[in-house]
Amino acid sequence: MSNLIEVKHVSRYFGNYCAVNDLSFNLTKGQVLGFLGVNGSGKTTTMQMLTGNLALSQGQITINGFDIQQQPRLAKRSLGYLPDTPPLYQDLNVSEFLTYCAQLHAIPKHDIPRAIDLVLQRCELKQVSKRLIANLSKGFQQRIGIAQAIIHNPAVIILDEPTVGLDPIQIREIRHLIKELGADHSIILSTHILNEVQEVCSDVLIIRKGNVLIKESLENLTQSVTKKSLLVKTNKTVEQRILLSIPGINSLDLLPNNNLKIDYDPNQDCSQKIAETIILNGWELVEMTPIKTSLEDLFIAYSENSVQ
Repeated sequence: MSNLIEVKHVSRYFGNYCAVNDLSFNLTKGQVLGFLGVNGSGKTTTMQMLTGNLALSQGQITINGFDIQQQPRLAKRSLGYLPDTPPLYQDLNVSEFLTYCAQLHAIPKHDIPRAIDLVLQRCELKQVSKRLIANLSKGFQQRIGIAQAIIHNPAVIILDEPTVGLDPIQIREIRHLIKELGADHSIILSTHILNEVQEVCSDVLIIRKGNVLIKESLENLTQSVTKKSLLVKTNKTVEQRILLSIPGINSLDLLPNNNLKIDYDPNQDCSQKIAETIILNGWELVEMTPIKTSLEDLFIAYSENSVQ
């Protein structure tokens, strides 16, 4: 399957300051990339380069096979972009604004009504198509922002914080729309909301100080953060060999003061067998506490401790 987005060894310098350092990733049709990073991590700079609004210092970006610097017009025809503040004209009604957007994207005149009707339907805007944008709620305005980004049916869609400022019902509706769009497009979703990534994304990219910390499928990342672990304390030193013989235990780390960290298969609850084994062998169990790890824990750990 061909890549709709190819980012190869991209860097961006501002003077001597490196905002993005040797960034590489690919996305194909049907992939939704959750793009994460703390403020100042290089996300905005990366998105400006992806959309052709900022030149690369090094590397190459291609959108649907077109180089964003060498073939900017062709690349941008395959690109739809929703910035964090939707670029809306408040004194137009929804249909008028989308007509204007269709013209900007050089959609043939006879195809514009059909293109508008399709995005009105996909973004559930038909009931407000004749209303002034200024009089619509934040949720509807976000939908209009997405509609202008997809009206020309681009291969790639880039969404910057699409649910900021929305109420829970509006957030759920926008996430559902993004998941639907992900079936036919390649999407980059920049967000600070980790639950949003888990809801709609297939892949995750985390950067810090312009460097890639994690580029992984959400499935693999979820497996790594949902593994089961126990913190165990005993009065006497245990024999690792005996504990490791318990079915389901994956690894055992000896910590100071007779503490142990035990990782085990999430499909097998080994805690009772571990306790029985410790007691049976006279190692005197003092404490056994589950260790819970979430995507948020992983994000914070990488953001704080990596790439100093």
